[in-house]
Amino acid sequence: MDLTDDINATLNAGSRKKGKKRIFILVLILMLAAAGAYFFLLSKGRPGGSPDAGMSFKTEPAAVTDIHVTVSATGTLEPTNKVEVGSELSGTIQDVFVDYNDQVTEGQVLARLDITDLQAQVRKSEASLSSARASVRQAQATVEETDRKLKNLKKVREISGGKVPAQTDMDEASANYTRALADRAKAKASVAEVQASLDSTLTQLSKADIISPVNGIVLTRDIEKGSTVAASFTAPVLFTLAEDLTKMKLNVDVDEADIGVVKEGLDAHFTVDAYPKRKFAAKIQQVRFNATTTDGVVTYETIMTCDNGDLALRPGMTATADIIVAQADQVLSVPNAALRFAMPKPGETTSKPSLLRMFMPGPPRRIGRPAKHVTITGGNDLDTLWILDENKRPRPVSVKAGLSDGINTQILEGDITQGTELIVSATTKDT
Repeated sequence: MDLTDDINATLNAGSRKKGKKRIFILVLILMLAAAGAYFFLLSKGRPGGSPDAGMSFKTEPAAVTDIHVTVSATGTLEPTNKVEVGSELSGTIQDVFVDYNDQVTEGQVLARLDITDLQAQVRKSEASLSSARASVRQAQATVEETDRKLKNLKKVREISGGKVPAQTDMDEASANYTRALADRAKAKASVAEVQASLDSTLTQLSKADIISPVNGIVLTRDIEKGSTVAASFTAPVLFTLAEDLTKMKLNVDVDEADIGVVKEGLDAHFTVDAYPKRKFAAKIQQVRFNATTTDGVVTYETIMTCDNGDLALRPGMTATADIIVAQADQVLSVPNAALRFAMPKPGETTSKPSLLRMFMPGPPRRIGRPAKHVTITGGNDLDTLWILDENKRPRPVSVKAGLSDGINTQILEGDITQGTELIVSATTKDT
């Protein structure tokens, strides 16, 4: 048993030695191949050539275009005048005369409450008023009767030389007359009170009809026939009317970083999801000072007006607006990619590659520079553009940039004309 184990151990040791030898040979071959590639690349990148040796360039021409600098914002479309119609009375809806999208006129009856109870109150008040008026007439008769008695007693007392009637009779007649006057005044006050109650009931009866206060269209209808209206504390909204949908307003939220260039009277255009290929014109009517903070973002509400003659736009639509804060029409402009391009330095295109980088390459090198932010008013700094001369060789040109719309930039000064080929990118040729 021990002899067998020794034989197996010896065989396994030999197999491991052969495997290590194969791995060593494979690594050696790979290193030789890498060394060959290293010297090959080194011979390609030897110094002494021009910076653009082995480079191919992509160009775009300078052109005459319109430059519009815009500020983007999103918001919601609303009618210019939206009216909510409610009820001051509680009760049951007897009839509803309009529906969604119906055109209504000022004074038109939209709905009516059940007026059975109000009519009963009116009849009761009218009966009470008649009774109060009868009481006034009765009190008036009493006043006249007591007045005659008092006058007769005064006449008898005058004829008798003050002997008759007795003073007590005179005082009693005078008191009766005074009470009659008071009863008449009370009866008249009762008439006024009942009349006021009747007028109040009649006013409530007139409010049983829900009337449209404007000419417009019905946007919402929140009641049905037979539903109950409770107006104990607040007037419930029964209808929402839009006075004129041919004119709309767009409420957008402008970021605080852009609000400094947004002014009243600026033109804008916007799109909605319902018509993605159509642009609607708008004009800023008001820029409000009150700020709104949402998730740490500060915005300012801006009101725009727009025409909606074909009624394509509807209240509640979400719109994306571009406010034109500056513009230059038919000016010489260049692609922004040309301003971002920078000619690679010789070391960037001919630097010696290392063996480590061959086996562990990093991310691809970006040729160019970050985009420069061009302000609305421009600046005094000069930018560099690269063009191809008559020998198809790259040449730098200094220019002064103006407005930029994010795609093209206006050129204010520089040796650039319409059609000049501008380098926007460079790539290494394969050899």
